[in-house]
Amino acid sequence: MILLDTTIEVIQQWSKLGAAFVAVVAVFAAAWGISRIGVRALESIARQPEAGNDIRSSMIVSAALIEGVTFFAIVVCLLVLFV
Repeated sequence: MILLDTTIEVIQQWSKLGAAFVAVVAVFAAAWGISRIGVRALESIARQPEAGNDIRSSMIVSAALIEGVTFFAIVVCLLVLFV
C-alpha cells in the first residue's frame, strides 16, 4: 500500500512538471506567432501603404485570437498544477 501511495505522488509530481512545461511552450509559441504576424503585416504595409488600415485591423484580430488560445492553455495548465 505504501508503494502505491508513493507511485501516485510521483505521477502527480510529473504531471505538474509536464503542465508547467506545456504552459511555457504555449507562451513561446504565442510570442512566435504574434511576432510573425507583426513582421508580415509590416512587410505588407510597406508594399501597399494604402491598405495599411485593413492590414492593421486584421493583425490585431489575429493577435487577439492567438492570445485567447494561449490564455486558455495557461489556465488549463494552472488547473493541473494547483488541483
